[in-house]
Amino acid sequence: MLGGTPWKMEAADLIGVVVAASVMWVPLFILNAGDLKQAAIDGHIGGFGGDVLAAPQAGLMAQLSKGIVGGNMVWPLIIVGIIMAIGFILLRVKSPMLVCVGMYLSFETVAAIFVGGIIRWVIDSIIAKRNVSDEDKSSVENRGVLVASGLIAGEALIGLLFAALFFFDVKVPNLWPNSNFLVSVLVMFALGYMLVKIPLGVLKKEND
Repeated sequence: MLGGTPWKMEAADLIGVVVAASVMWVPLFILNAGDLKQAAIDGHIGGFGGDVLAAPQAGLMAQLSKGIVGGNMVWPLIIVGIIMAIGFILLRVKSPMLVCVGMYLSFETVAAIFVGGIIRWVIDSIIAKRNVSDEDKSSVENRGVLVASGLIAGEALIGLLFAALFFFDVKVPNLWPNSNFLVSVLVMFALGYMLVKIPLGVLKKEND
């Protein structure tokens, strides 16, 4: 905060934490309870830490907190992490955080991140061939981040909507009982094309 003194910034942080904690428990409770109800129907492990809501980062932080408070820290994992961090520094890895994040995330999430990296590589390759200016590169990057963020936010809202429907016992019709893997692949390619086409569309508008 510009012009803010340390105590004002600390007070603002405390207010932000209290306000967020007083509001965020509602969607989190609906997500957990809704998934527990759906798990009773489908037969999977429901709730946070289950098959659908794995929450790996929250589980990792919870395990560390329990280890610190209870005095039963999993030291072998901590030591391995320290050794790996030293190795990353010696090897001068450009993005050690990405490597570490990929170690505790699920394969489905890592695969989605990998696909996103491929899409970013395609866009960067096209931009390099066109020899655009730095300003145009920034415009393409900002548009791409905006579109990708919209997909993430939309997926989260749809997930919360379905959790609320299950929580309030609203019957949701199964419009596609026999899902096809080929259809999923086609949808993935369509999304990939959109994530490439929309950001690069900024260049055409600026050239016109």
